[in-house]
Amino acid sequence: MKSLPLFHRLAGQPVIVLGEGGMAEPKRRLIERAGAEVIADLQEGVDKGARLAFIAHEDAAMCEADAIRARCAGLLVNVVDRPDLCDFTTPSILERDPVLIAIGTSGASAGLAKQVRLRLEQLLPTDLGTLAQRLSDLRDKVKAKWPAMADRRQALDRALSPGGPLDPLAEGSADRIDAWLEGEGGDAESGRIELILASNDPEDLTLRQARLLGSADVVLHDPAVPQAILDRSRADALRFPLPFEGREPEGLVLVISLTSH
Repeated sequence: MKSLPLFHRLAGQPVIVLGEGGMAEPKRRLIERAGAEVIADLQEGVDKGARLAFIAHEDAAMCEADAIRARCAGLLVNVVDRPDLCDFTTPSILERDPVLIAIGTSGASAGLAKQVRLRLEQLLPTDLGTLAQRLSDLRDKVKAKWPAMADRRQALDRALSPGGPLDPLAEGSADRIDAWLEGEGGDAESGRIELILASNDPEDLTLRQARLLGSADVVLHDPAVPQAILDRSRADALRFPLPFEGREPEGLVLVISLTSH
C-alpha cells in the first residue's frame, strides 16, 4: 500500500487553491462541496491556519516553486497532474451521503479511478446513505440489544453480509432495520472457529473464509500463514502466532492453519 486513505473534515476550514483555469476550477468546486473556505493566496491561507494546499498552475515551474513554498510553510501539498510533487492525492469520489467511497491509484491514473467509480455507481443502491444514517440514528438501540462490543460487531457483520437482512448492496435494506432489531438479528457469532487453508494465496480464499477474516475479533495463526492473508483481517483485530498460551480471548476467535505446512 503506497498511500494511506484518510477522510479529512474540511467544513468551515480554510484550504488554499493556487492557479487559474481548467486545472484549478475543479479543485475549487471540490473544496467548496466539502464545506471549506477557498483561499487563493498562499500567505493569507497560512495566516488563517490552512493545512492543505492545492496547486494547479498551467506553468510547471510555477507549480514547483509554489509547492516548495507551501511545503516550507508546513502545509500538505497536492499539485495537479504531478504525483511526484504531491504529499497527498485526491481520489475519485462516489457519494451516497453520508457514505463516501474514495477510489485512488496513488496518482498512477485518475482515468482508471474514475472508471472504477462509474462501475461501482451502477452497483450501489440509491438508498445506501439512508441505511447508514438509520444505523447511526439507532446506535443506542443496537447497543442495548448487544451490550458487548464484540457481540455487536459480529451481529452487524452478519446482518450486513451478502444476503443478510441489511445487505448494503440490496435496495430497501434501510426499511428492514426495525424488523432486524425486533427479533430477526439473531445471535452474534462468537467462540472459536478453525480455518484450514489449502493455499497461501489470498486470492484463493473462499467467500466464507474472507468474511470470517474480515469479521474476526482475534486471529490466531500458524506462523507460516503469509502476511498477505493476515492483511485481509480487520485492522483492529488482535493477532497472535500459534501456539497461543494466554487466556482464551473473547468474541469471534479465528484459528488459521495451512494444509501444506
